[in-house]
Formats: sequence, C-alpha cells, structure tokens
Amino acid sequence: MSRKPLDVITIGRSSVDLYGAQVGGRLEDMGSFQKYIGGSPTNMAAGTARLGLKSALITRVGNEHMGRFIREELAKEGVDVRGVKTDPERLTALVLLGIRDDKQFPLIFYRENCADMALCEDDIDEGFISEARSVVATGTHLSHPRTEAAVLKALNLARKHGLQTALDIDYRPNLWGLAGHGDGESRFIESAKVTAKLQSTLHLFDLIVGTEEEFHIAGGTTDTIAALRAVRAVSKATLVCKRGPMGAVAFTGAVPDSLDDGESGPGFPIEVFNVLGAGDGFMSGLLKGWLDGEPWPIALKYANACGAFAVSRHGCTPAYPSWEELQFFLKRGVVEKALRKDAALEQVHWATNRHKDWSTMRVFAFDHRMQLEQMEGADPAKIGAFKQLCLQAALQVANGQPGYGILCDSRLGRDALFQAAGTGLWIGRPVEWPGSRPLTLEPELGPDFGGLMEWPLEHVVKVLCFIHPDDDPATKAAQEDTVRRLFHACRRNRLEMLLEIIPSKVGPVTDDTSAQIIQRFYDLGVYPDWWKLEPFTTEAAWTNACAAITRNDPHVRGIVVLGLDASEDALSASLALAAKQPLVKGFAIGRTIFGDAARAWLKGQMTDAEAVQMMSDRYARLSATWDKAREGATK
Repeated sequence: MSRKPLDVITIGRSSVDLYGAQVGGRLEDMGSFQKYIGGSPTNMAAGTARLGLKSALITRVGNEHMGRFIREELAKEGVDVRGVKTDPERLTALVLLGIRDDKQFPLIFYRENCADMALCEDDIDEGFISEARSVVATGTHLSHPRTEAAVLKALNLARKHGLQTALDIDYRPNLWGLAGHGDGESRFIESAKVTAKLQSTLHLFDLIVGTEEEFHIAGGTTDTIAALRAVRAVSKATLVCKRGPMGAVAFTGAVPDSLDDGESGPGFPIEVFNVLGAGDGFMSGLLKGWLDGEPWPIALKYANACGAFAVSRHGCTPAYPSWEELQFFLKRGVVEKALRKDAALEQVHWATNRHKDWSTMRVFAFDHRMQLEQMEGADPAKIGAFKQLCLQAALQVANGQPGYGILCDSRLGRDALFQAAGTGLWIGRPVEWPGSRPLTLEPELGPDFGGLMEWPLEHVVKVLCFIHPDDDPATKAAQEDTVRRLFHACRRNRLEMLLEIIPSKVGPVTDDTSAQIIQRFYDLGVYPDWWKLEPFTTEAAWTNACAAITRNDPHVRGIVVLGLDASEDALSASLALAAKQPLVKGFAIGRTIFGDAARAWLKGQMTDAEAVQMMSDRYARLSATWDKAREGATK
C-alpha cells in the first residue's frame, strides 16, 4: 500500500471562493474580494498535498476561466488533477464569503446546476481508484441521486481494492435544500431524511469525522453521546468528533459516557479570526497522521494545529500549512495568539507554500528605461515596439520550456508585459525610478504603493537600489524605509519580490560589502523572495553573500546574477564563478543581449526579424553558457 502512486483521493465539491477582503462588515458592504479555490474535498486535496501526501481530487469544473483556475491552482499545489473532469455545459460553482466578526461568517453558495453536482458514475475510473491508499468523501455529494451514485461507486471500488475510506460529514443544510440561499452560514437543521441518507452509507467508512452538530444529523439526535452511539450502531469506523476550541476526540470502540473520555491531542490557544475552512484544515492534518500510521493523539495534534492555522488566517486553502511550517510551529509553539501577526511563522508559511519550480532562471532583462530613452532615434512608441521584439526573442528561445523569464516594465513596455501573460515565462516587473538615489518608485505605484493592487499575481516586484554600507544617514534611512514599505506592500498584495542591490556604482567594494547590505535588510524585516546581485569577481564575495542569505532565510527562492552590459566573454567567466553557488539559480541579463540590436533598430538600420534573430542568438548562447557552467559546477 505504501508504494502506491497516490495516498489519498478526495471526491465531491469544487468551487471558487470569493472572499471579502474587508473584515468586520456586512457582505453587502464588501468592496473587493480575494479569489481562492474552495469546496471541502478541494481544500482537503490541497491541504494534504501541502503536508507531503500524494493527493488527487475527483470532481467536475466548468469549461471556463474559473474551472481552469481550479485545475491550475491544484496542479501548482501538487494535486493530481486527472480526476477533475471538465463539464461542457455547466458553470463552476462559486461561493461568496465574508468575515463579519469571530462568530458571523456570511456566505452565499452559487451552486444552481453547477459542474460538480453533475459528477456521475462514468467519472469514476476503477484504475484511478486502485492507485490510491484511501478515498475521502464528503456529505454534500450524498444529497443528489447522481452524485450519490458516483460516491458510492468510488467507495465500493475502494473496498474492493483494499483502500481505507473516510467521511467528512460536511453538513450544510442549504446544500440539502433545507435552508434558503441567504442562509449559507447555517450549520444545523434537523432532518430525518438527511439522517437516513447518511446512515445508509456509514458502514462503508473506516473513519468518520464531524462536529457535534454534524454527528447530530448523522445520528438523528441532538444529544451528542446518543448521536455518536447511533453512528456506532451502524459503523465500525473510528469516530472523530470536533469540539471547536476544546479540540477533538477519537473513539475507536464503544462510545463512553463523556466526550472527555475519548483519545485526544493537544490544543493550541490562538485567536479566532475566521472559522470558514477550519474543518478542512483539521481534516488535512488528521489524514496526514492517519495515513502515516500515527497514534490518534499525534494525528489529532496535527489536525488541531492545522485547524488553528485555518481559523487564524484569511481564506481556506491559502491558510493551510506546509509540512515544514507545521513542524516549525509544533517545535516552537504559540508565540503570538493571532497567528497571522506572527512574523516568523508567516515568513515560513509564505516561503514554503510558493508555487512553481524556478530552480533554473535564464532571464532576459529588458526592463531598461533610461538607457533606451538615451539611444538615438528613441521615443516611447518605438521603445514599446522594440520591447515586443524582445519578448518575441525570449519566447523563441524558451520554446515552451521551463526555466526562462523576462524583466519588463509597464511604463514603456506595457504591451509586451500584457502579451507575456500566461506564456509560462517568469515575469519580473520593475518599480524603481531609473537611476534614483535615494530610491524613489515609478509614479504608477502611488504614494501608498496602492498601485500594486492592479498587478497580476504572477508578476514579481523587482526593485533596484543603489546602496552602500557607507551611505550617509539620511540617504540610508530614506532608501531602507522605501524598501521596507515596498516589501510589506508586496506581501499584502500576494506578490513576490526581487531585491537588486548594486553597491559598486556608489563606492568601493570588498568581498563583504554586499553581504553587509543583505544582512541589514534582513535585520529590517525585509525577506525578498529573490536577490539580484552583481557578478562578483571572487569566490569569497559569493560565499559571504550566500551565507548571509541562507542563515536568515533558508527558504529563499535564490539569486540571479545581473550583467552590467558586460561582454559575452566576460559574462561567461562570471557565470562560471557564480554557478559554483547552489543558491544562484541563473542570470537576469539585458544590454548584453539587446544593446546592439536596440541601437541599430531604433535608428532604422535593422529589421524586426533581424533584431529578433540577433537577440535570440545571444540569449540562447547565454542560456547555454549558464547551463554548461551549472553542469560543470555540479560535477
């Protein structure tokens, strides 16, 4: 069983959650929303994948942008999406949610004839089921004959192939037609019909999980002990009853007279911010412990901790921890009860839940503005058109392969930036005003950096700072304040940040100069996802810089080397030296690639095709140079 390709397959709801960004008001008064994946099985698939399990989901999504969003987000989380079927007729389900206070969480389900409720028996493939160690179902999909048939087929196939099975009761009265559209927040309405339907399936499970109210509906009584015993009468499953701030208890045999007599794990005293999705976080941790064969107190400890993360953060899936984060939290304990305000924990959360593998970075940087504006024949329109040629060259060399990217600005390169969306390229976008010292930013960001709200999430905020340890106090304070404010604005807007430092243009440098600057920014609480550094001439300078980064942020994305308009031969030598450092992931080079082509094209001495070919050739040679250097450094 442990050698199976999958650990867990969840089955059921899949939606897009539109979470009110404002907190403490009515849903009617929300002015903007954050978009996340949602639906209990979808949340659990992502949550367990973050904890290191090999997860998959069986559901349906629409043949539209929201359906593609769910599929892409799941894939980024590492979830197997072979079981995610595209419905040609129905729309992906939507949910609108808000945080009114720590007890009121208004939500509206947009699920009328939605895609996931069209799941049917034909969507359940026996070969796919047999690849897993377990199948997890949720109660909502037992509410309709068609989806119930699909769930029962999956469960019976699981039994046939020796899989473990689990049920999250996941009772939402209005999804059973027992409450109106405006009552999405309702968690319990008595219904003999729902009780009978649930009880007809409980014998199929090895693990049944629910709140006290959910066991009330499963057991047909509001007396919790009696309800648990009613469930026990029809099922031999381990029963896990969630008790909110009191944690949870597991019953593997007869149900005792008191909930306190069940097996339990330690709880965590934290501030409740948002209970929506907490149960799915809890279930993700529980499944991790269960499938790893941990004793119930350990599995419940994982579950309680994951639930604590969920109630402390905005959103459902985005709140769930990585395995590294969970271990950090369990080892260190609660320092700040409002976990979302725990800077150290939030840094681990952010850094260990990033999407996409960028372990190789071959970046064509044409974000230059001042340098192009100074060339003969240049004007904003021509520069914009030339940057589109740069993008063509980048795409030609990348040819759909991973590990390629661009740096492009939006003031002069807007059209190229727009065209790059969705191409698979890593996209960095500068914010510094060219040549500014003290550092100032492009006007588009606004004095409060609010312009970042308009950026696509795939764009990486790049900022260049001409900074030196010997700067005068006023210059140093101004630059540090700008970078620090920008860093926090990036995190608030869910954007990665690349910090480029060039001390050599300011004053004399030693092997320790850049390392000093790096350490200073970490001391200020600035944790860039990426660093962009000069091509050092000594191994000692690289060793010092990399040591400063890794001792402060072991989860950093890495370093890219800049070019400074060096010749290809000079760059070949500097890249060979940089490639010896595992933390250096590649380069971000511009004028060496585009300089000659730009000068000729802007004066009308080169055609579009010739410019693209010249830049493609140079970009390809530099990429090959990096790949060869890295290969040589790792031998």
